[in-house]
Amino acid sequence: MNKQKNSGFTLIEIMIAMVIVSILAMIAIPAYQDSVTKARRSDGHAILLNIMNAQERYYTENNTYTADLTDIDYAMATNVDSDENFYKVTAAACAGSTIGACVNLTATAQTAQLADGNLTLDSRNVKTPASKW
Repeated sequence: MNKQKNSGFTLIEIMIAMVIVSILAMIAIPAYQDSVTKARRSDGHAILLNIMNAQERYYTENNTYTADLTDIDYAMATNVDSDENFYKVTAAACAGSTIGACVNLTATAQTAQLADGNLTLDSRNVKTPASKW
């Protein structure tokens, strides 16, 4: 009696492997997308902190903040782009205050970051939304 040995995979084995790969993908892809969003958010944090540092230097010299970002050596008066172009930053007076006493910086999300929303930082160190800082 000659028995032949079959080599290869059965349909069931292939289906089980596909189910395992699918489950891993369902877990890994959203985690990866969340990590990418957080990494891009650091672009907004960096530009906000850089502009706020420049605003504080300007305040030290002039005893007022400025809404015109060219006063603090940025090329544009408003809508300064972040390094990676995921945010545009504008400066305005804080709510219930004047620009001379308090400045509020808003990083408006652009392109791939739109779903993440905007970031704000004011000269009183109020950061919103707090969960994203």
